[in-house]
Amino acid sequence: MMHGGPMRRLAEAGEEKPRNTREVIMRLAGYLLPHKWALVGVLFFVLISAASQGLGPILTGRAVDELIANKDTTGLAITMVILIAVYLVGWLGTRYQIYLMGKLSQEILAGLRQQVFDKLQSLSLQYLEGKLAGDLMSRLVNDIQALDSFFSQAFVQMVGSVFALLGILIAMMALNWQLGLAVLVVLPVLWFVTTFFSRLARNAFKKTRETIGDVSADLEEELSGVKVAQAFNRTDVNVRRFAQRNAANRDANINATAVTSAFSPAMDVLSTLDTALVAAMGGALAIRGDISVGVVVAFLQYVQNFFRPLQTVAQMWTLAQAAFAAAERIFDILDQTPGVADAPDAKQVSSLEGRVRFENVSFAYERGVPVLKNIDLDVPAGQTVAVVGPTGAGKTTIAGLIARFYDPLEGRVLVDDQDVRSFEQRSYRAKMGLVTQDPFLFSGTIMENIRYGRIDASDEEVIAAARAANADDFITRLPEGYQTEAGERGKLLSQGQRQLIAIARAILADPRILIMDEATASIDTRTEALIQKALRSLLKGRTSFVIAHRLSTIRNADQLLVIDQNQILERGTHQELLEKGGLYADLYNRQFYNPEKEVVNESALFAD
Repeated sequence: MMHGGPMRRLAEAGEEKPRNTREVIMRLAGYLLPHKWALVGVLFFVLISAASQGLGPILTGRAVDELIANKDTTGLAITMVILIAVYLVGWLGTRYQIYLMGKLSQEILAGLRQQVFDKLQSLSLQYLEGKLAGDLMSRLVNDIQALDSFFSQAFVQMVGSVFALLGILIAMMALNWQLGLAVLVVLPVLWFVTTFFSRLARNAFKKTRETIGDVSADLEEELSGVKVAQAFNRTDVNVRRFAQRNAANRDANINATAVTSAFSPAMDVLSTLDTALVAAMGGALAIRGDISVGVVVAFLQYVQNFFRPLQTVAQMWTLAQAAFAAAERIFDILDQTPGVADAPDAKQVSSLEGRVRFENVSFAYERGVPVLKNIDLDVPAGQTVAVVGPTGAGKTTIAGLIARFYDPLEGRVLVDDQDVRSFEQRSYRAKMGLVTQDPFLFSGTIMENIRYGRIDASDEEVIAAARAANADDFITRLPEGYQTEAGERGKLLSQGQRQLIAIARAILADPRILIMDEATASIDTRTEALIQKALRSLLKGRTSFVIAHRLSTIRNADQLLVIDQNQILERGTHQELLEKGGLYADLYNRQFYNPEKEVVNESALFAD
């Protein structure tokens, strides 16, 4: 398979770096700017809601001073109707601002999710192999969901509350500036409390995002490997390991809840103290006759109305830390620079002859740990090259360099005498085919999986490719034939059936360069006999690299390379290398020669 081992954990653009809150907020704001007219609509309804909160206490104070004191029943009734209308309009304003912002947030998040997915598709294998699939899935699902809560709820409530505060402040100062200043006395303390708790919350919620990523990664891995776990009776070990990850996530969320739960009572205490201060000061001014009782009543309402949006802002700001922590993880992906990228002047590849050359190529997945050193290789177009050698020798890495999944650290890989780095990747890989030991099939029908080799192929062409791969016979015997569902990763089919479909897919693609990475290693001898003729047809006229393939294919290769110690130690035809008596001959004799019967086991694998 096209990888360099499960223990490799690499990043291609450096370690993920923490970002400050301002940077994250400005980045998120950039996603709002293209939707300015929708934001104008949200702002319009926010202002309506804020105005209703400012007008309500004024009407209440007027009712106390002018209408109740004068026993004006009619005026009081009219005022109450107006008051109800004001609050109804405010309710409608709040409703529509939430609706518009919710709709806008879904558009933003759908685009962001697509952007992250597109980015992951563009990143090189060297980055993706260094990440846990479950963690990447968590960023696409859980972290995006955290941003959904922020945009659709926290953001609009914070904006609405800020404007409500401005409306209340203006109304308070217009009504009585002395009491207005008394209300503002607690603001410095409020700022300190909010800053303190938001800092704690940011760290706490960042931990929750990391731990849920660990849970997702562990879940994906354990579900994928449940068959192996049951076979080796390790399900109890896996259960305990998952329990530890799950407990870590639980503890992180409890810690975050502890931070947010302590914040609300602190706000209530400040609200109570401020209410007491306004009541005492307002009562004293009313006793002296400086203000009316209605003004005191209005201010007591203003205190409540003042702290309600303040509490909302502070609470939403604290909860927004979860979104900022999630956004930080998402931006870490979006800011990755692909390790393998198209050059600005990359050329479209319309056709290839298929000559492949390595010029002094060296490569390492980790610095200081070379995988290939000073590789020189020249393969004329149309030749078949077999690559053999012990595990970890670099066989699959050679294939990965040809496909340009990686770029060499030193030297050049050339196809048709042109550096592959000068090619546009999409058009270049369209001329290549890949068949691996464990072929990957997608959820969908067999027809769709074969057509993956060439999306515009007709049904007739798909069936012809399946026949060429000797897959048509078993496919037509399935309950729904070519429309039979393959299942997730093709799990509803046998290993041999998946391999035949993969070969049919490669035949349909009609590549100029073909890579077969242990393509028949997991196929029984009988199934192999079915595809040998198809393989000969598939290899004919193409430049083919066959890694650790069956002996029959290796024997017929135009060149045979023996890779060991990060270098090509031997090269030649099967017969030439046997006569040379070197490493290949030694491997051949040890693995395939039966000293009792003095015959070669032709059906055995010449593999790792």
